[in-house]
Amino acid sequence: MNGLVKSAARVLDVLELLSSRPEPIRLNELVARLGIPKSSAHALVTTLVARGYLSKDSGDRYAIVESFRLGFGWVGGFEGFLTSVSTPIVERIRDELNETVFVCVRTEQQNARLITKAVSRQPIRYDASDQDALPGYGTVMGRVLLAWQTPDKVDAYFARTELLPFNDKTPTTEAQIRAALAKIRQDGYGTIVDEYFSGGAGIAAPIRNAAGDVVAVLDIATVTARYELRRAEMLAAVLDGAARISARLGYRQEPRADTATRPTPNTEMTIQGDA
Repeated sequence: MNGLVKSAARVLDVLELLSSRPEPIRLNELVARLGIPKSSAHALVTTLVARGYLSKDSGDRYAIVESFRLGFGWVGGFEGFLTSVSTPIVERIRDELNETVFVCVRTEQQNARLITKAVSRQPIRYDASDQDALPGYGTVMGRVLLAWQTPDKVDAYFARTELLPFNDKTPTTEAQIRAALAKIRQDGYGTIVDEYFSGGAGIAAPIRNAAGDVVAVLDIATVTARYELRRAEMLAAVLDGAARISARLGYRQEPRADTATRPTPNTEMTIQGDA
């Protein structure tokens, strides 16, 4: 390794190994495969998780952030960091409720884009493609993100967006959507039942950064029948999960005046069955 920086080479060894593995691995396996001292390997993966290149799941296993494997680019940035800190929480909620859980960020068009998910293992469940854009007005994830945008951006969104129905229960007037956004700001979370997909429901809460800005949304997506039976449980889980992710992003402020203290498919989202 003459002429090479050992620490830099080790970082690349870790990234190259994990990028070739479809499944996450434990630290001991990484140490054995790369021949790195365990203390050094732990320091490397901890740094890479903090910088958003790796994720660590609830089983203390490490994996490369999937967006990099799919071509997002080798720059961790905010989305990489958000993915790494939210994945264990998303997976924990999925395991506790056995419902699909999403984390989305907003697009420039004020829609929602999925960056992290854990899919329910139930025979009837929600799923969505990582590449799908979820309409801002029609989904609970989109509405939560839109609810805390500045008035000028909300006005611009309505000016350019045709409010088309997804079914006969979809609100399609600006007044209806604005009322829904106001309720989300008042309650501190959003819900949707049968408005985007018949038989589908979602409950979502905002994720804030260290400055208190809403930068993402956590959503539990399910079928309407299960939502009606477990609404209180799902609400508690989504609020707690969003608070935990926000804390990992550095949010420590008291709730703002626009946030109450009390305690969803996309364009291609489908209800899937294992029949």
